[in-house]
Amino acid sequence: MADDKGRWQAGLAAYASQFRIPEDEVYEYMRSRFGERLATEGVLATGAAWTDDCLSLRDRSLVVVTTLATQNGVEARLRTHVRWALDHGVTQEELEALAALLAVYAGYPRASTAIELFREVIAEYGAEEQRNQPLK
Repeated sequence: MADDKGRWQAGLAAYASQFRIPEDEVYEYMRSRFGERLATEGVLATGAAWTDDCLSLRDRSLVVVTTLATQNGVEARLRTHVRWALDHGVTQEELEALAALLAVYAGYPRASTAIELFREVIAEYGAEEQRNQPLK
């Protein structure tokens, strides 16, 4: 386990990637939204949880997306994690397979809600990727 300074830096880097903001803006962004205590806890916990050891970032993303998809009222967090999962190499086909599996184990209503959100994020992600392509 990394020390608190290492966890802090890893957490800032993870959130910067996820929120697509510079690392030096992460803590203030989180503090203004969630308060100092939760922001601090979030950065430290994320620094430990998203350390690339025996699970890849892609694998971790699939686990988090699956977990969030089974919960109610976390759509904003799920949306962010689906986009990040795409950044980590998860494909549309894999997300659709995940939703089909969730229908069996978490129930059709959760799975169908999740796949609708997955498809919205994938469409937004594709549009964003196109905007970032150089003109030919």
